[in-house]
Amino acid sequence: MEEQDKEFLEMVVKSIVNHPDDVVVDRTIDERGVLLTLKTNPADMGYVIGRKGQTAQSIRTLLKIIGAKNNSRVNLKIYDPEGDNRQESRSEEKPSNDEKVDTSALDDLNI
Repeated sequence: MEEQDKEFLEMVVKSIVNHPDDVVVDRTIDERGVLLTLKTNPADMGYVIGRKGQTAQSIRTLLKIIGAKNNSRVNLKIYDPEGDNRQESRSEEKPSNDEKVDTSALDDLNI
C-alpha cells in the first residue's frame, strides 16, 4: 500500500515513453511528504513533460489524488541531467535589453 504511488508513476510513464526500460523512480519520505524522482531516457523527456508541461502537470495531479487517498502529500520531481546545459544555452541566446524603450505615448493616458 505504501508504494502504490511509485508503482502508478512507473506504469504511466512506461506506457508513454519509447524506452520503458530506462524509467527509474526513486521514492523518498521526509517531513514534507513523499518525493518521487523520475529519471527517464533523455530522448523521452518531451513525452513525459508534454506540450507546455501539460503531461507532467496531469501526472502530478493524479499523484496528488493518490496521495490524498492514502493521507500523504506526494510530489514529483522530473530529473533532467541536461537541464543545466539547456538553461545556460538559452540565456546565451537571449539578446541584451540595453535599448531604451520609448514610453512617451503612455504619459498621455489617463489611467
